[in-house]
Amino acid sequence: MTTTSNRRGRGPARHLLYGAVIAGAATVAAACGSSAPTTSAGSAGASSSPSGVTISTKSVHGVGTVLVDGQGRTLYMLTSERGGKITCTAANGCTKLWPVAALPTGMTAAKAGNGVQASLLGTANGPDGVRYVTYDHWPLYTYAGDSAPGQANGEGIASFGGTWYVLGASGTPVTSTAHPASSPSSSSGGGYGY
Repeated sequence: MTTTSNRRGRGPARHLLYGAVIAGAATVAAACGSSAPTTSAGSAGASSSPSGVTISTKSVHGVGTVLVDGQGRTLYMLTSERGGKITCTAANGCTKLWPVAALPTGMTAAKAGNGVQASLLGTANGPDGVRYVTYDHWPLYTYAGDSAPGQANGEGIASFGGTWYVLGASGTPVTSTAHPASSPSSSSGGGYGY
């Protein structure tokens, strides 16, 4: 009988312990979820915020006044995507290096911030169900190699079938490159531009 009474004594304590562990795990998961950036349509590599996407201009060293997102991160376009033709996707691994400026689910348009012509803002539907933000028909991306706002480390990189450039407020790519390079994931024959 002593064994039975010990097991009964452990039962409520064990249930409390399990309950505390589950509650703690739920609290940690909720805290992590609220601080992590959200992605549109649950896709990997999308860059957006739950309140929407605001596109503005900012002076960025080496490239001048260019488009930036709501966090001040420089926005890029890919030359092979003129007219909203999406070639940078999660399926080909491109959005891991070049996260797309995507609209959150339920939003239909990005917001025009300082220096941006609202008439040039638009969207394009990606093959993965994500609605890409466009500017003068160029889908917009950030670059994983920019670790902080105000950087343009992706300017002039040749990868994923084209060359990446920042965009000016007029919608024209800024092609004066301080440091042309190829992305390590480029499939253009070693990155020497041949």
